[in-house]
Amino acid sequence: MPSSKNNATSSVGLGTLPVFLTAICTILGAIMFLRFGWAVGTIGFWGVIVIILLGHLVTVPTALAISELATNKRVEGGGEYFIISRSFGLNIGSTIGISLFLSQAISVAFYIIAFTEAFQFFFDYLKTAFEINLPRQAISVPALLILISLILTKGSKVGLKTMYFVMAIMGLSIIAFFVGKTGYHAEASTFIPAIHNPDKFFVVFAVVFPAFTGITAGVGLSGDLKNPAKSIPLGTIAGTCVGLIVYVLIAWKLSVSVSVNDMLADQLIMTKIAIGGAILIPLGLAAATFSSALSCILVAPRTLQALARDEAFPSKRLNTWLSHGRAKDGEPQNAAIITSLIAIVFVVLGGVNAVAEIISIFFLVTYGSLSLISFLHHFGSSPSYRPTFKSRWFISLIGFVFSVWVMFQINSLYAIFSFGLMILIYLYISNYHKSRTGLESIFTNSIFQLNRNLQVTLQKSSKKIAESKNEWRPSAICFSKDSLERLTAFNVLNWISYKYGFGTYIHLVEGYYGKETIQKSKEIEEKLISYSERLNGQVYIDTIISPSYTSAVSQAVQTKGIAGMENNMVIFEFEKENPVNLPEIIDNFAMVRAGNFDVLIVGSSHKQKMPGDNIHIWISGNDTENANLMIMLGFIILGHPEWKHSNIRIFEITVENKYAETQARMDELLRTGRLPISAKNVEIILQNEKQTIKDLINQRSSGAGLTIIGYRSEKLKDTGTERFQGYEQLKTVIFVNSGTQRELE
Repeated sequence: MPSSKNNATSSVGLGTLPVFLTAICTILGAIMFLRFGWAVGTIGFWGVIVIILLGHLVTVPTALAISELATNKRVEGGGEYFIISRSFGLNIGSTIGISLFLSQAISVAFYIIAFTEAFQFFFDYLKTAFEINLPRQAISVPALLILISLILTKGSKVGLKTMYFVMAIMGLSIIAFFVGKTGYHAEASTFIPAIHNPDKFFVVFAVVFPAFTGITAGVGLSGDLKNPAKSIPLGTIAGTCVGLIVYVLIAWKLSVSVSVNDMLADQLIMTKIAIGGAILIPLGLAAATFSSALSCILVAPRTLQALARDEAFPSKRLNTWLSHGRAKDGEPQNAAIITSLIAIVFVVLGGVNAVAEIISIFFLVTYGSLSLISFLHHFGSSPSYRPTFKSRWFISLIGFVFSVWVMFQINSLYAIFSFGLMILIYLYISNYHKSRTGLESIFTNSIFQLNRNLQVTLQKSSKKIAESKNEWRPSAICFSKDSLERLTAFNVLNWISYKYGFGTYIHLVEGYYGKETIQKSKEIEEKLISYSERLNGQVYIDTIISPSYTSAVSQAVQTKGIAGMENNMVIFEFEKENPVNLPEIIDNFAMVRAGNFDVLIVGSSHKQKMPGDNIHIWISGNDTENANLMIMLGFIILGHPEWKHSNIRIFEITVENKYAETQARMDELLRTGRLPISAKNVEIILQNEKQTIKDLINQRSSGAGLTIIGYRSEKLKDTGTERFQGYEQLKTVIFVNSGTQRELE
């Protein structure tokens, strides 16, 4: 079993402050300095406030979700990836983890590209004084190489020490901005609640949203934290709240300090407001972007290392190499090399806006996943889920919904591409990790809760459902002790429950309850489940242990249906060629019939159904109370794919003086559509005194795949087993006794 335990955990032992600094330094980054002025100038103060609030409808639920999940269990190396993979399973977790790693690695390039904007004055000077158009890579590539060498040689400790320094510079530049003044007086309309240029709202939103995507950056340090359950909630929530307050204040300061035209014309408009802005704002931008890049290059290798430790990649040698930590401190040095190479490629090729959209999409996948996990944990109500910090289920649901929605608002094409890419990655990972389960208990718990709530609701409304003739559907329980010899009864139940009904198949293990019979029942249950899976069966399978057939039947018919409905149909089965168990079925008929069940007795045959075989329904004049149920069962069974090329044929046997009445009734059913089959498939047959009904059925239905015949309960005592015998020329037969009169609607 691969382990994701970080061997540096005990030696580093970081506290809460690094989590806060990593988050806030990523939140207060390039977008704040370069794009906030343009955003306020384009859609106005209130438009930006709406964007800030909308963005935090994604980030705040994610921050609360990550805090909740981190206090439920020990979060080891890999941060967000560790939480996702241990909730959704390693295959899905690895899929999202790879996307998360790529977004973190590309973020390094994004922030370094934005870092070069702090040197705009230098590029302008060279162009004006020497007519040299120096490419941005002249600064971005060396800056990235310095950052890489710093991390590869010194590791996270020196990175965090550097972060304290750049945080101080960034804080100084923000303070200088807030205390600075201009001669501009804000127009009276500035603070009237309205969004300017609403048609450009989501264009601005797409550009500004990356400003909010740093909230989980500190979680990536989970393997290096002394107490993740304490540090992650405190650091993450503090970073999110501080970022929200700062962004609102910046939007306000811009609105009251400069005109709209100035904000649109100068991407570094903050230099015109801040005290010493020409120096402090570019310096703050450099500090913010460099610190954000530093945060990402600290976190991305740890995500990649955790992926490798979980054998996410197909090569064992590659997993071993990537999971290796430096001997003295456990730093993921090899994973840092791969992260650096990816960052270099995007620094050379990428631009700020294009890279920002890609990063946002992949981060939103992670945010949505974390919120969904939190929601499913709340909904699943597992006793093992006991976080010390608790969010609310509806907050997590809001975070998930808005994450998906924002993805498509930013760039629908990128969103669709990202989902497609993750599906391909998942299929690939599942192909070489076939032994791993795709989803773990989180969905199982949710399904249990949903099933429980549905059953309670259905039970409360079962009386109303039972009173409604239009809502009738079969809820059948099938009982057999011969499942291993023949599966006709199972197949019949599967036909009935496939599309319109519900079915529970119970196999009787004869004997007393004990270790041997328990083991035997489990083995039989597994075999039946395997058989059902091969058939794509829609049947719930169970076993019952009893020394008595009668007591087993009595117990089985009292069980509730799997859908929360009362069972209304019982199915027995015997072998027509050797009906040894038919007497005990008849002996228990009266007991079952006392519950007002529809009782179906299936006569199985060694003759196999062939594709295209039809269903024959036989109705006799003295058996009309069963007719409607027999016809309804025929149509229900016809809904199964196994019968898709088949038709129903109805034969009604009548005497001469009732022929016209019978014909008129059938014509009425056909005319009103209550019997939706062709008239050519309905045949009325006059009873011939020289030929018994049984002989007639054998003659006309020997080629049918399934024959449905009614029987009356009051005559069963007199006829006994004889009523069900003598149909050797037929294939499978279903003998039907209706508990109540059904109406064809």
